[in-house]
Amino acid sequence: MATIAPRPRLLLALRRPQPRRLLRACAATPRARRAPVPPQAARPRRVFLGLGATVIDQVARMASGGTSSRSFVAGARPRQGVSPVEQILKNVEWPDEFPFKPEDFSRFDESSDTMFYSVPRFVTHIDDQAIHSLTEYYSEVLPPSNTPGVAILDMCSSWVSHYPPGYKQEKIVGMGMNEDELKRNSVLTEYVVQDLNVNPKLPFEDNTFDVITNVVSVDYLTKPIDVFKEMRRILKPAGVAIMSFSNRCFWTKAVSIWTSTGDVDHAWIVAAYFHYAGGFEPPQAVDISPNPGRTDPMYVVYSRKKVA
Repeated sequence: MATIAPRPRLLLALRRPQPRRLLRACAATPRARRAPVPPQAARPRRVFLGLGATVIDQVARMASGGTSSRSFVAGARPRQGVSPVEQILKNVEWPDEFPFKPEDFSRFDESSDTMFYSVPRFVTHIDDQAIHSLTEYYSEVLPPSNTPGVAILDMCSSWVSHYPPGYKQEKIVGMGMNEDELKRNSVLTEYVVQDLNVNPKLPFEDNTFDVITNVVSVDYLTKPIDVFKEMRRILKPAGVAIMSFSNRCFWTKAVSIWTSTGDVDHAWIVAAYFHYAGGFEPPQAVDISPNPGRTDPMYVVYSRKKVA
């Protein structure tokens, strides 16, 4: 069983050439940019960031009848070494009902995801420092290599999973959108090609996996509660789901609630998926950003399946 515990943020001083990346920052800076004209099929979009209030604060106001005891900046720049991302999930008062509407999961580009991902992209989507930080985090929390009986699902996988070098288990399944990318992923023992936005039903038996990982892809899920319920179903009791994300994305394909908000909000949103899916322990957040403000940030929100 994987053991996860928050740890101090890594302060890495890596100086590596930057790989070519295809992603743009999502709601990371105040710079204005011209948005493309949404396709006619796109649903209306709600914008949450208004007058400096974050989605968390606005949801809290809705839940408390118009008042809020807390206000957070929609960013993740730490104050005195304390990351707001790590603090946001402490003593959360969740609204009684899922606070988001269907239009919050609309996207600028509602065209087929299968077509969008049909061409393989053998590139990395976060910079080398963020990759190194995530790999080091995995080295601390994943079951040791070659642990008997361990099964791992890398959800929304591609040609690389960012696991530690040489990492092996008897069963490591990759689920992604592009078969050519999955074939090149050497850590996988098998793979499944599936569009979770079309079919969120996971093709696995109950209680199959010890760990589920998802790297910089939770922001593309248009049916997150359905997917997280399926994750709960296929996890073994006390199995852990690790959702990692940055502020990089294909912003035309990321859901509205993600592109309208900032890093702290994103941690709360992912935690809400766990909470409202049910059957998970209270989610926790870890800021593993290697060089805050200088290189790509990196965050983890994780939770365990409750033991009945």
